Amino acid sequence: MRFRPVSLVKQIQTLCLNHYSSIKTYSCLKVHTHLDKIKNNSVIDNVKHSSILYFYSSDSKKHLLNLEKKAEELKDVFEHKKEQIKETELRIRQRGVQLVKEIKQQKEITGQKIRVKREHMLKDLKETKAKVKEKIEEVVEKEKVLTIPNILCVARITMSPYLGYVILQDNYNLALGLLVFAGVSDLLDGWIARTWKSQSTKMGSFLDPMADKVLIATLFICLTWQDLIPLSLTLLIVARDAALVVAGFVIRYKSLPPPRTLSRYFDVTHATAQLAPTFISKVNTAIQLLLVGTTLASPVFDYIHHPALQVLCGVTAASTVVSAISYLVRKDTYKILKKKL
Repeated sequence: MRFRPVSLVKQIQTLCLNHYSSIKTYSCLKVHTHLDKIKNNSVIDNVKHSSILYFYSSDSKKHLLNLEKKAEELKDVFEHKKEQIKETELRIRQRGVQLVKEIKQQKEITGQKIRVKREHMLKDLKETKAKVKEKIEEVVEKEKVLTIPNILCVARITMSPYLGYVILQDNYNLALGLLVFAGVSDLLDGWIARTWKSQSTKMGSFLDPMADKVLIATLFICLTWQDLIPLSLTLLIVARDAALVVAGFVIRYKSLPPPRTLSRYFDVTHATAQLAPTFISKVNTAIQLLLVGTTLASPVFDYIHHPALQVLCGVTAASTVVSAISYLVRKDTYKILKKKL
C-alpha cells in the first residue's frame, strides 16, 4: 500500500485543532466555573460574616443580661447574708445579756445558799457547843462555893498582907491578936466543914491549905525581916510552899477536861480535883504555926532568941523536909473527880 503523507498531515492538524478547541472550551468553562465559585464564595462569606456578627452581638447581649442577672442574684444573696449576720449578732448580743442575767441570778442563788448554809453551820455550832457544855457539866461536878468555911479561908488570905504590915510597924500586940483570930478561924472552918456536909466543898480542900500557906509565908518573911527567925528556915519553908502551890495549879490543869480555857480554868464552881494532905504535912503546919506564934509573942513577953525557939526552929525545918518528901512519895495526895455519866 502506497503511503500518503499529505493526508496524514492533514489528519494530524485536524486532530490538533479539534483537541485545542476542546481544551480551550474546557478551559473557558473551567475559568467561568471558577469565577462563579469565587463569586458564590464571596457572597457566602459576606452572608456568613454578617450572620456571625449578628450572632455575636445577640450572644453578647444575652451574656450581659445573664451577668446582670447573676449580679442581681449575688447582690440579693449578699443582702440576705448581711441580714442573717445582723440577726446572728443580735441573737449573740441577746444571748450574752441573758447569760449575764443568768450568771447574776446564779450568783445571787449561790450567795443565798451560802448564807443559809452558814446560818445552819452557825446554828449547828451553837447547838454542838451547848451539847458539849452540857456534857462537860455532866463530867465536871459543879458545886456551891459560897460556904462559911470558904469565906473564912478567903478572909485569912486577905488578912495576911495587913498582918505583915502590922509586924513591920513593930505593933506586935495587934499582930498577935490578928494571929489568934486567924488560928481560931482556921479551927472553926474545919469544924464547920466536918460537921455539916453541905458546907464541905472540893474547893475548900484547896482554899484551906492555901490560906495556911499564905499566912505562914507572910509571917515567916516579916519575922525574918525583923530578925526574929533565921533566913535559911524561911527560904526552906517558902520554897516548899511555892512548890506545893505550883503543883496545885498543875493538878488543876490536868484534871480539867477539854476545852481548857482560862475562864473554865479559874471557874471555882467547877471542881475537878480534891487534895488530901498527908498526916506529916498537917503536923508540919501545926509546928510552923506554933513557931510563928511563939516568935511573934516573944517581943510582947520579952523572950526573944530564947533557946527553946532555936530548938523549935530546928524541929520546924526537919518536919518541913519530911512533909515535902511525903508529897513526893505518896500518890494519894490528890484525887481527880470524874462524874459518872
